[in-house]
Amino acid sequence: MPSPSDNGPTADDWPEEQFAHDEPSASRHGRTNRRAHYHEKGLNTGVRIMDDGRLDIKFRDRKPWVTKILQHLQSQPHDPGKGKNEFCVMAGDDLGEGHKCPLKLNIVVQVVGSRGDVQPFIALGKVLKAHGHRVRLATHLAFREVIEDEGLEFFNIGGDPAELMAFMVKNPGLMPHMSTIRSGAIRRRRREMKAIFSGCWRSCWETGDGTGMHHIPDDPWSETGDYRTKPFVADAIIANPPSFAHFSCAEKLGIPLNMMFTMPWSATQAFPHPLATVRSQNTKPSAANFASYAIVEIMMWEGLGDLINKFRKRELGLDPLDAIRAPSISHQLQIPFTYLWSPALLPKPSDWADNIDVVGFSFLSSGADYKPPDDLAKFLKAGPPPIYIGFGSIVVDNPGSLTKIVFEAIKASGQRAIVNKGWGNIGADEKDIPDNILMISKAPHDWLFQHVSCVVHHGGAGTTAAGLVLGCPTVVIPFFGDQPFWGSIVARAGAGPQPVPYKQLTTEKLTEAIEFALKPSTKEKAKELGEQMRTEQGVRNAAVSFYQHLDLKSLQCSICPHLPAVWWVRHSHIKLSTFAAAVLVETGLIDPRNVVL
Repeated sequence: MPSPSDNGPTADDWPEEQFAHDEPSASRHGRTNRRAHYHEKGLNTGVRIMDDGRLDIKFRDRKPWVTKILQHLQSQPHDPGKGKNEFCVMAGDDLGEGHKCPLKLNIVVQVVGSRGDVQPFIALGKVLKAHGHRVRLATHLAFREVIEDEGLEFFNIGGDPAELMAFMVKNPGLMPHMSTIRSGAIRRRRREMKAIFSGCWRSCWETGDGTGMHHIPDDPWSETGDYRTKPFVADAIIANPPSFAHFSCAEKLGIPLNMMFTMPWSATQAFPHPLATVRSQNTKPSAANFASYAIVEIMMWEGLGDLINKFRKRELGLDPLDAIRAPSISHQLQIPFTYLWSPALLPKPSDWADNIDVVGFSFLSSGADYKPPDDLAKFLKAGPPPIYIGFGSIVVDNPGSLTKIVFEAIKASGQRAIVNKGWGNIGADEKDIPDNILMISKAPHDWLFQHVSCVVHHGGAGTTAAGLVLGCPTVVIPFFGDQPFWGSIVARAGAGPQPVPYKQLTTEKLTEAIEFALKPSTKEKAKELGEQMRTEQGVRNAAVSFYQHLDLKSLQCSICPHLPAVWWVRHSHIKLSTFAAAVLVETGLIDPRNVVL
């Protein structure tokens, strides 16, 4: 397994099934059932949507377009500095002053997704707040309580993550099933995304928490009091890619944008897009891998591009984005990307530029003061460490069928087990729970996983990280999205078996996977990986990455450099903070008509 100091994986390092082979393997990839074809500018590809939602991309022949890409990639000079993990804040270290930001910023963090997507940003927000910044986490209303409990400001952008999870299980890919289209679910999802775009924009400047509730104002400039009554205008945006409105909001306000995510979103020759698997007859794997990112982004733009451009025109007064260039705009503008996974698990690829960082997983510690309920404490003491099975925010149509497979596999493997009901309500209808199984509704992963022998879950980045950092062998049952990708990464590291897709799950396959995870060799690999990961400080490194990509000179007030600039003085290069502008206007030193945003 590569170490964090390596230059990162190449196409030759990647498991063969992840990128280039001549024919699809139904047993490995699952049934493919929807097709699309691209014959643009010499690119001749076939694209099929697999049952797990990924794109199955086949490059049929070597057209001039592919040749040009290959020549371009091969002509790129190798920079030995690229691909290395330059973040060395280790366990126990504090951030020195050189790693901190001298400005106190209003930072809005825009996140669309499940609780597992939101939690890393809560951890980051707490660090940024501790450094003196004002942090507003803009996401779904379902996560308001956990965000406010951690001392951060919340802003509701709309959207229901439970409905989103149910939709994604039924339609895991980029092209929905016909039954979904006929049911009107696509129209509902598009309306929801339109509302989320608007919510993201309002999160940049609107006072309050986005719920529409009116709050009695206290002193709006006081350091204490209800945050919902204090004016807020963002100085910087941190966002995950699925929030989609981030670039447009940053463009409108003229403020920095830093993308952060738990899965690869930047094109690389080393491996394909996590939402794709590619096959090639006459094209090198490196070129096919690189091109897969463009194809995935093109298909996403096909589904949402019209909504994004309407949002830009009607709400922001911006020009529409060109459909050809829009999918790769973050690459063209070299927008900073900070990836929140462990370089010990997946090092930074050698072809990623300096605007891209891999900093480690961002953990939100919630188990330090946790006291388990009596039934959980007694169960753990009653025998050897149990296995853990849970699928988090995943919502399935038939929880009874999944429960049956889980219970039968536990019995067949001879294990004790803790089963988390999750949003899918696994085991809810079971009246006679076997003595070797304990059903729970929730428990902090960072506490519970210290007491189990292995973990079985859906393969979300957060749950995967929580298990691996504690040295737990891991079985991944992916449902959609990046989950198959992380399952393959775990297997590549030797910390678990090959992932078993949910739609192919049987009692026999789950039993075999559990038995593989409990082999001494697997347990040893997981232990070694956990030891490496525990030396990393992902959340602190994420803050360092954010600071290092800020252009401080462009953010500073020309008169009060310790304050962020908000205003320009016309016909000059003078930038003013709100405080400086107010003083200069009040004293008559500048005409307020010459002060613009």
